Amino acid sequence: MNFLGSQYKYFTGNRRTKTNLGKLLKFIFFLLLVFSIYSGLFYVVAAYEGIEKDLTWVTGFYWTLVTMSTLGYGDIVFTTDLGRLYSMFVLFTGMVGLLVMLPFTFIEFFYAPWLKAQSQARAPKKLPPNTKNHVIITNLDPITESLVKKLDANKIEYFILEPDLQKAIDMSDLGFKVVNRDPTDYQTYESLCIENASLVVATGSDTVNTNVAFTVREFSKSVKIVTTAASADSVDILQLAGADQVLQMGEVLGRSLARRTLGGNARVHVIGHIDELVIGEATAQETPLIGKTLQNSKLRETTGVNVVGIWERGKFKQPLPDTVITDKTVFVLAGSVDQLRAYDELVSIYHVSDKPVVIIGAGRVGRAAAKSLSERHIDYRIIDKDPARIRDKEKYILGDAADHEVLNKAGLEEAHTALITTHSDDVNIYLTIYCRQLCPDIQIISRSNYEKNVNTLHRAGADFIMSYASMGANSIFNILEGQDVMILAEGLTIFNHKVNRHLADKSLIESNIRNRTGCTVMAIRGKDEMDVSPHPERTLLMDEEIILIGTSDAENEFNKLYEENPN
Repeated sequence: MNFLGSQYKYFTGNRRTKTNLGKLLKFIFFLLLVFSIYSGLFYVVAAYEGIEKDLTWVTGFYWTLVTMSTLGYGDIVFTTDLGRLYSMFVLFTGMVGLLVMLPFTFIEFFYAPWLKAQSQARAPKKLPPNTKNHVIITNLDPITESLVKKLDANKIEYFILEPDLQKAIDMSDLGFKVVNRDPTDYQTYESLCIENASLVVATGSDTVNTNVAFTVREFSKSVKIVTTAASADSVDILQLAGADQVLQMGEVLGRSLARRTLGGNARVHVIGHIDELVIGEATAQETPLIGKTLQNSKLRETTGVNVVGIWERGKFKQPLPDTVITDKTVFVLAGSVDQLRAYDELVSIYHVSDKPVVIIGAGRVGRAAAKSLSERHIDYRIIDKDPARIRDKEKYILGDAADHEVLNKAGLEEAHTALITTHSDDVNIYLTIYCRQLCPDIQIISRSNYEKNVNTLHRAGADFIMSYASMGANSIFNILEGQDVMILAEGLTIFNHKVNRHLADKSLIESNIRNRTGCTVMAIRGKDEMDVSPHPERTLLMDEEIILIGTSDAENEFNKLYEENPN
């Protein structure tokens, strides 16, 4: 019904369309008039030939229609020259009027506008005036495609701008909500209810993003604008243009890959924080915790930290009391600053490795990873086959990473971690398989540009994978939700949930959230304070906010069980 309604509005609201419909109706009226005149003249000719006996008005209309449409059944035939001339005249005008002019007029004034109305219904040029709290996306790419999935999962309305009508229709057919407008056109934002939007996302080139930010800011001083930037030099310009947040995805991705490197020592490496809650990761390698269960390790009792997850060879596992800690275990820890410091004091004497990390690829991502490692005083070696990227002969190695001798020169066989950062997923899969074959025990952390290749990289032997698309989408979504940008590994998410009637007045043990969904409660935010690493006996109160961690599937399961049903 909405689709038919939108087409009806197009026909009745467009001045040109109404004019065309008027012309079509006039032409049809003209044909009916001619048809009626010819039917009347039929009786004159019939009287001239002396065959008017038993003829009715229906007979006249019947003969005229059969003749004009060239059907020519032959059951009523004139035999005089006048009758034949009249028959030919009616036949000729019928051929021109019904077989040529009517189809042309119908297509030009009705069918073509109807097709256009269909296209406009699937890819409109403006939003309804009551649209609000929506996200405007300036183009579709791997990041925004992943963002759309999160917006859909959280029931947040969005619209993607696409200037090409056919592309917009194709995107609409794929299930995307599209507006057929150019994101760099000033007039576009007059029709997008920009004052009521919650976020504008620009992920195109730096120059296009600058144009978008500057134009949107002219229309609204309050709407939040997030852009990406390929060049560090563009960050200041984008901010001057009006962007609230500028994401350098290469820089963010490189630092995220480096953060996964847990060699050097067993201390906690902080991922991020939400108010007083701090989230970090730490390896169990070379510590006395190996061989113990989580219950026997007494980490919570001695340090106060909460083990909210465990990584084993790149797979995120739910932490259970009887989970055995191995040398491949990486803890995901949640707690206050003091609690994480207490953990560091417990394990700081244990040294994992001082061997360099091998980074394959010296592009923006690789260089950002190297810079992050350097800040943590972790040694590294970068391999790249482009001489223009060689910055430091001591740290950089010129050569192809597919060459065994080049890998040996970089110290792969002794390294505890390899970061694979090239911009090609195919190359990353190839190098992951090769490095895993050469060094079965090494930690391999790989970049993925597309979500579809994440599982392939896991099968190839990567321990951790950072997806360019989902990482960017998560960063933008966190900004939309007003949270700190916190980048986790692929498939792991942190989310908030307000305590409702399904959870209120129950303790964490009674709610059984972990066993029912696979999510772990890291903190509870009340009106005045945050309870970090809450005790299992802690009672949940109505309208408190719980902060949870889990896989994407676990989050979906949680929402399915505990979200309020609007019906």
